[in-house]
Amino acid sequence: MLPNLTLVIQGLAFFAVAWLVMKFGWPPIIAAIEDRQQKIAEGLAAADNSQRALAQAQESVDAELKAARAKASEIIEQANQRAGQIVEAAKGEAIDAANKQKALAQAEIDAAASKAREDLRKQVSSLAVAGAEKLLKRNIDVAANQALLDELAAEI
Repeated sequence: MLPNLTLVIQGLAFFAVAWLVMKFGWPPIIAAIEDRQQKIAEGLAAADNSQRALAQAQESVDAELKAARAKASEIIEQANQRAGQIVEAAKGEAIDAANKQKALAQAEIDAAASKAREDLRKQVSSLAVAGAEKLLKRNIDVAANQALLDELAAEI
């Protein structure tokens, strides 16, 4: 065989195979590559969108946490104020109860003092009558002289 003819046939076979590959094989490969590029681009865009959504969600969570902390602080402050009001009300009630007890005790003391004074007047009047009886050496009728005893008790 002739080396030139072999070289020419090999060249023609190469170009034929190259043409067949470019005509029938290359377009599906290019389509697959372009499809893959499109999917990668869509994935990157979705990742960017997800990053933005995550950032927005984080901001929303931070805002909600801040609002919740503010609300919790407000509730705690209200609870502290209410506790203070309850303590003040209890103090006021305790003071009122103490004043009532003091007034009752004072009234009992006054009543006891009045009763003691009255008992003392009666004893003094009895002693005065007994002294007068001894002085007069006679028995004075208590029933007849009750007015005199009451007057004497009132003066003492």
